[in-house]
Formats: sequence, structure tokens, C-alpha cells
Amino acid sequence: MRRILSLAVALAATAVTVTAVPSATAAPTPDALRWEPCAKNPGGAAGAAETEASADFPPMECATLEVPLDYDDPDGRQIEVAVSRLASEKPSQRRGVLLTNPGGPGISGLGYPAVLAASGLPQKVLDSYDVIGFDPRGVGRSTPVSCELTEEQQNRGNFPSYAHTAADVVRAAAPAREVAERCADSPSASLLPHINTANTARDMDRIRAALGERRISYVGASYGTHLGAVYASLFPERGDRIVLDSNLGPGGVDADAMRLFGPGMEERFPFFAKYAADHPEYGLGSTPEEVTATYFELAERLEKEPVQGYDGTAFRGVTFDLLYADANMPALAETWQALDTGRPLPEEPPFPDMDNFMSARFAVICGEGEWPRSIREYQRAVAADRQRYPMIGGSSANIGPCAFWPGKWLQQPVEVGDRGPSNVLMVQNERDPGTPLAGARETRRALGKRAVMVTADQGGHGVYVFGRNACANDAVTTYLTTGDRPARDLACAAEPGE
Repeated sequence: MRRILSLAVALAATAVTVTAVPSATAAPTPDALRWEPCAKNPGGAAGAAETEASADFPPMECATLEVPLDYDDPDGRQIEVAVSRLASEKPSQRRGVLLTNPGGPGISGLGYPAVLAASGLPQKVLDSYDVIGFDPRGVGRSTPVSCELTEEQQNRGNFPSYAHTAADVVRAAAPAREVAERCADSPSASLLPHINTANTARDMDRIRAALGERRISYVGASYGTHLGAVYASLFPERGDRIVLDSNLGPGGVDADAMRLFGPGMEERFPFFAKYAADHPEYGLGSTPEEVTATYFELAERLEKEPVQGYDGTAFRGVTFDLLYADANMPALAETWQALDTGRPLPEEPPFPDMDNFMSARFAVICGEGEWPRSIREYQRAVAADRQRYPMIGGSSANIGPCAFWPGKWLQQPVEVGDRGPSNVLMVQNERDPGTPLAGARETRRALGKRAVMVTADQGGHGVYVFGRNACANDAVTTYLTTGDRPARDLACAAEPGE
């Protein structure tokens, strides 16, 4: 089975939100961080720092911080959080620290400052801040978790199998239950209940204290938007300039967010269909309608007879994955062509530790709130989404391990609301397959007076420094460097050629 490596897969779990109060961060004030040059490949699961030591990536410093495993028992067991720093080279212009998170959950962020710098983070931002990355608890160089998933379970990856019938949902339940049981019986079972967004936000505040900063600025993408919103809700007076890029809904990693993949893909796919039709050398169709028909034909054929490790679910998943960026369109077309004709597949970069990624991801998304527990509820969801969003709805609404997560591990999620200073800038693509605009609008409403949102008339997942829209990019840079935000929500027009 071909592995599905979607970062978008970061979503799931029906959340019941309640107001949360910062728990006893009465743990002793952390010691100052001891910085040393980062080892090669500090990034782990995100692969973000796999090339950190290359000539294109600036060198960083790394340190380790001890934090309480359980913030209700701050003097109890301690775990490690790995932290990185890309220090400002202009001390006279430095105004503070900029914490970052690339998303996930389960994704390393240790190498993310170097990735941002190499991807075009403006020099005036680099001069204004020490840019800070970290591996969230449970991930990578921080104290890691492992469910000891089998190779088959790892290869299945993030998406449940595509369900065409109610019986398909029943069949998907058994392997989903096996993953949950494997996590519950793993050596990491004592850690997993404490791997969640609220505790990661508390770790961020420990990083702030260890850096000797009164307040921190923040840039978070994808799941990192929810992490930033939770930090801003738990510690409203300790945030400086908060940027949330490619936004989840206020429930964060819940079942609604997972099901939004359906409309997200349907809105984004026509741009690939046009690209493939404009490039007849791929042989995928001469019109967007023909390319769309090829999608369904290939998915059906691969469900009956997998090719080069791809079945129908994996084919749907890799298509969804590669819709994240316009730059992926050639690779996606080549992948389809290879599966259609038997040619060799494009090379795929290795994923450093799929077990750690999936284990940490499940800990967060399954532990924050209640998932539907009955198979019947998933059957109803699949029936609805398969009809409305046939490209991937039968998969994104299907049953997964969270339906069987141990009840004693469930945590009350943090309510994202409008209490606190008006210091949040949201940026959002209009056609984002992974975190669609509908979810971002819900978070915008939840944050109320705290936020302003900039939407960019473009597709793909990720706006700041990775997208082409100068209006949206400039709005973020201006806010980070001057503190000036748009006076009200702003719609940025498409760039030429979009």
C-alpha cells in the first residue's frame, strides 16, 4: 500500500468546547536555554530540517528545555522539548522573538526557522526577531511517542479507506480499532494522554519564560493556527503579534475539519484539471472534463487492482496531497501518467519517522474532544459526503482510530474566543484544500474583535512566503515589523496569471 504523507491529514475529532483556564504553570521558572550549534538533520518528522545543513539553509542553534509532562503535577515527571533559534544579526533592530510552527500535528518544527528563511522570509523580519522553532511534545527530538505501528499501518497513513457502501464502513472499523488498541498497549501509553494542543501551548509559554521574554510573537500555519489560537486564549496577555496562516475552524482538529477536505478538494481540483488538459503530453485528457473523468476511472481501476503500491484510496490521497501547491502540478500529472501507463513513478522523498508522526498525530486529534463512537454515525456521514464530494468524501468522512480512542484519555479542548487584546492577523487562501475558507471564517467569527483576516484570491495551502500574493504577504510583513494591521478584513485580488 502506497504511503499517504499528507500534512493536511492533521484533522479530526468531534469537539465539545469548554472554557479552559491556564493550569498551574506554577512549575519553577525554567532555566535559561543553553544554545549550541544544531546537529545535522535536526528536524525529524517534518523533514523540514533534513537539509538544514545545506548551503541554502542558514545555520541555527539548538537547545533542550524540560517541561512537566502533566501541568496539573508540575513537580512530577519532566519531558524534553527541543528548541531552535535563528538569531537576529542586527541586535539594534531586534524587537523580540518570533515562535513558529509549521502545522501537523505530529510534524517537527525544529528546522522551520531555517526553512522560512530559505523560502523568502523578508530580511527585515529576520532582523527584527530571533526566529524560534521547536519540536512539539511527543515529536522528533523532543521526548517522542510511538504506538509501534506495523509497517502496514504506517503505509496506510492518514486517510481511512474510501467507503462506497455502509458495509465498507464496517470493514474499515476493525483496522481502525487495531490502531487505537496498539496505542493503548504501547510503551508510550503513559505519555499519550498528555500530548495535546493545550499542553503544547503551555510548553510555548515555558519557552517564552526560558528566553526571558515578557511576550512572544508567533507565526503558525495549518494546525499551527489552532495551536496559536489556543495559546492566545490561554495566555492572552503574553502574545505580541500573532499571525495565523491557513486556518482551521475554532474546534481545531475535529471531525468537521476532516470532512472539510471534501469541499476543499472539489474547489481546488479544477485548477489541476485545467493544467493537465493544457499539457497533452501527459495523456490525461484534452479538456478539464476529460481529466476529471480520468480521475474517477483511475481510482476505480486501482481499487480493483493496485499499481506500484497505489490502491484507490492512496491515489485519491496523493492527488489531494499534491494539490497543496501549484508547483506540485507537474509531479501530480506524472504520477497519474505513471499509474495509468505503468511508467516509473516520480521519486518521493523518504519520510523520516512515520510511526512517530502518526502516533503523535493520533494523540492530539483523538484526545481532544469526543469522536463519534458509533459505526452508524460514520455510515451516515460517508453517505452524505460521498454524494456531495465524490472525489474524496467517502474517505475523509470514514471511520478512523479516534472512534476507538480510550475514553479515559479524552481531554476538554480549549475554547477559542474573543477575550484578550486585538493582536491576531489571519491570512487565508480562498481555495485551500486542506484548511478551506469555510473553517477560517468560523475562526474569524470566534475571535471577534481580536482578529483581522486577509484573504488571498489564490489556491493552495499556505500563504505567507510560500504563496505568490504580494498583497497578503506584505500585510503579514508589515504587521510583524511595524505592528500595523489592516483596519478591517481585507480581500486581496489575484495575482496576474492566477
